[in-house]
Amino acid sequence: MGADVSDLSLVRRVQRGDKGAFDVLVLKYQHKLVKLVTRYVRNPAEAEDIAQEAFIKAYRALPQFRGDSAFYTWLYRIAINTAKNAVVSRDRSPVDYNFDRDSIDESYDMQGRLKDEDTPEGLVLSDEIRHTVNAAIEQLPEDLRTAIVLRELEGLSYEQIAGAMGCPVGTVRSRIFRAREAIDCRLREVFEGGLGRTEELG
Repeated sequence: MGADVSDLSLVRRVQRGDKGAFDVLVLKYQHKLVKLVTRYVRNPAEAEDIAQEAFIKAYRALPQFRGDSAFYTWLYRIAINTAKNAVVSRDRSPVDYNFDRDSIDESYDMQGRLKDEDTPEGLVLSDEIRHTVNAAIEQLPEDLRTAIVLRELEGLSYEQIAGAMGCPVGTVRSRIFRAREAIDCRLREVFEGGLGRTEELG
C-alpha cells in the first residue's frame, strides 16, 4: 500500500509540472518494464527502446491519470500495448518464453516421464516440451497469452493482472485456466503421440 501511495504522490507532483518526479518513477519501474517487454521481443536493445516509448506515452497520458488503479498496473497496460503494437508492426517471429523445465515438470506432473533426463531420449523430450509450450502459447488468443505470461513469467497476482489488462479478476482467472488447459492439451498430444484423441473418438 505504501508503494501505491508513494507512486500516487509522485504522479500528483508530475501533474503539477514537476518533471523530476517522473524521473523517480522511471528509475523505479525501468527494470520491471524492460523485463516485461522482453517477453514480447528478443532483442534487449529493442526492449529498452519499447520500454522508453511506453514511458513517453505514460508521461503524455499522466494528466488524465486519476488514480483509479495503481500506477504500476496502469503503466504495465501501456507497456503491454506498446510491445504488442511493436511486434505487429515489425512482424516479429514468435518469442521464446523460456519456461524452464523444472517449472513445466511441476505444473504438468511430468517428473516421472522425464526422470532420466541425461539420456538422449530424455533430452529430446525436455526440448520438445519447451518448444511445445512456446508453440502453444504463441497460438493462444492475445488475451489468454498476455494473462498466462503475466502470471507464469512475471509472477503477478490475479489482481495485478486484472489491473494491467483492464478486466475483472474473474475474467483473469478464466483466461489463465483456459490458457493452461490449451497448453496441457498440446503437451498430452506430445506424450501420447497424438493418438489420445483418435482413441477417444474411436
